[in-house]
Amino acid sequence: HKTAYEISACLVGSEMCIRDRSCTDMKTTLPTPKKEDKLLKIHGDTRVDPYYWLNNRENPEVISYLEEENKYSQSVLKSTKKFQKELFDEMKGRIKEDDSSVPYLLNGYWYITRYEKGKEYPIYTRKFMSLDSEEEIMLDVNEMAKDYEYYQVSGLSVSPDNKKISFGVDTLSRRIYTINVKNLETGKMLSDEIKGVNSYTAWSSDSKTFFYTGKDEETLRSDIIFRHNIGDDQRDDEIVYEEKDETFSTYVYPSKSREYIFIGSESTLSSEYRYLPSDTPNQEFKVLQERERGLEYRPYHIDDMFYITTNADNSTNFKIVKTPISNTNKSNWEDVIQHSDDILIDDLELFSDFMAIEQRENGLVYLRVIGYDNDMDYFINENSSLDFQNETYSFSLGYNPEFNTENVRLSYNSLTVPSTILEYNTNNKQEKILKQQEVLGNKFNSDNYTSERLFAVAHDGKKIPISIVRHKDTKLNSDTPLLQYGYGSYGITVDPRFSSVRLSLLDRGFVYAIAHIRGSQYLGREWYEDGRVFNKKNTFMDFISASEFLIEKKYTSPDHLYAMGGSAGGLLMGAIMNMSPELYNGVISAVPFVDVVTTMLDESIPLTTGEYDEWGDPNIKEFYDYMLSYSPYDNIKNVEYPNTLVTTGLHDSQVQYWEPAKWVAKLRDYHQGDNKIILHTDMDAGHSGSSGRFEALKEIAMEYAFLFMLEGINQ
Repeated sequence: HKTAYEISACLVGSEMCIRDRSCTDMKTTLPTPKKEDKLLKIHGDTRVDPYYWLNNRENPEVISYLEEENKYSQSVLKSTKKFQKELFDEMKGRIKEDDSSVPYLLNGYWYITRYEKGKEYPIYTRKFMSLDSEEEIMLDVNEMAKDYEYYQVSGLSVSPDNKKISFGVDTLSRRIYTINVKNLETGKMLSDEIKGVNSYTAWSSDSKTFFYTGKDEETLRSDIIFRHNIGDDQRDDEIVYEEKDETFSTYVYPSKSREYIFIGSESTLSSEYRYLPSDTPNQEFKVLQERERGLEYRPYHIDDMFYITTNADNSTNFKIVKTPISNTNKSNWEDVIQHSDDILIDDLELFSDFMAIEQRENGLVYLRVIGYDNDMDYFINENSSLDFQNETYSFSLGYNPEFNTENVRLSYNSLTVPSTILEYNTNNKQEKILKQQEVLGNKFNSDNYTSERLFAVAHDGKKIPISIVRHKDTKLNSDTPLLQYGYGSYGITVDPRFSSVRLSLLDRGFVYAIAHIRGSQYLGREWYEDGRVFNKKNTFMDFISASEFLIEKKYTSPDHLYAMGGSAGGLLMGAIMNMSPELYNGVISAVPFVDVVTTMLDESIPLTTGEYDEWGDPNIKEFYDYMLSYSPYDNIKNVEYPNTLVTTGLHDSQVQYWEPAKWVAKLRDYHQGDNKIILHTDMDAGHSGSSGRFEALKEIAMEYAFLFMLEGINQ
């Protein structure tokens, strides 16, 4: 009474399936999903998709196929099962289980997030006025999550009177939340329950009203801002703003001063903000500056002014302006920090007496402090004991909720130095380390590792930065295994950061490299513009050029070079596999966006319409033709592909599970040779993987075991 799948599995590697022999002792066969040709026609072009039917998570046949793929991936990785457990234990063993965050002061309370040994989820606490005060547990997520496979708490927001906390809960991993409100005085949950929305709320100053963001049920686009009065039913909540342009999403948040509430609307290349005094929640929001195609800006409040970061007046790398709240139109914007062709303004933080600016030059981040009265102007980098000589560091503003302070929280780490939180005094220019990430286990020492930044030359002569780290005892030659990571989309920059998990690779002889390819803003806004829409192929060719450079310089060879990327970085993986499959022995592609054309033609799928400025609108032929020329799913060919591990989540709302599932099936149809192509689907999770802090390590252990298996390393 075995299924056809179980019988075929038993027959692999044997002439017959012995009646009383368990099939679990036999090798699992390669899944072969059925084909049902779906004709996709537009612009006079017809594409044939044999696996379109996988686009239905409610279909039991789809679930069965994904489970078969999981069984197959387990069979391929069967020899690594023990090693995966060792890797998991090793990675977990480096993490301080009973850890806690650096306390921060807000409105009279010190807030601390802590973890307890053996528990997966955080405990959110606070102490009144002094760190010596009695601890008050606001939320113990471990208790809240005990009956769920997936549980995420997000968007914690305490009311101005300190008596209530609102937060969102997602139990499906679709980033669709239910907002709850807890009375912090009694410890009881209030009756307020707001379903199918984003997690974050913006409280008005009366602590009786908050604003939140609703989602379109089909596309999951954040499209409506509601006002909620404590005690009311969700059905009675009033719409205060509706974003009707499907290429925009909207959100709501309070200013740092808590005197204003902002509603932001953003597309890829345009933004628009509305504002409302926090003490008048029933009034209408006012538009700060009407949207214009290509105009991006973000407001910050102090006294009677809004400070604004913007790309107005062709300021491609952004500048800082200010405008009186009484007249916020762009015509009144006055330059504070002018635009520079060489310096990108990444972030801005306002304090009562000064502003802190995060800016990037030649890929490196510098933090600048400027007084409003020009009584100070200097770079923290130049007045710090931190090592900025090595170019593989990450430096940024930390969490700074306090407004009336002379101290700035900073975050520093590098490829060899663990995450470090510092407090910097802007008056005496003294700093102190508040916390450095503890790396437990086998006596971690930063001096055992070495890092560097190199530059490869792209196909068009541009120089591509590459950040590299390795154990100091690892010799560089054609036999050295190297994992090259890349992303390169949305202007998101992947800075060189420390990872205790990555030590499991480095300690076993791997080199790790980050290719800072176009599509990010590592080298400024132009670096992003040169890697989107009709320049998207630069992203892929940059990654390939970086690989060729590392091979040429004898850091590795095609037999030992591996590539990794996720989401839009998964698109990158699919593209390089089609363009230069011979360069890589293995590829790890996580939640990959690989069926670009079909997805961008489906406006019912989350993120589609809001990303036309990133990828193009394939309803227009010129965009369609260009996207079709690189879409990984549409460009699969008869070649030998690298060994490939693809991961996804059944409930992924960012990149739907069927994209990687279809891609794997089609890859196998065309693949020449014996390299393995496997798919692992987390049947409980979405785009970000497991919700527990340690459960997520199991997937990383699987990915690393895959690489080690290909290298013949089993311990």
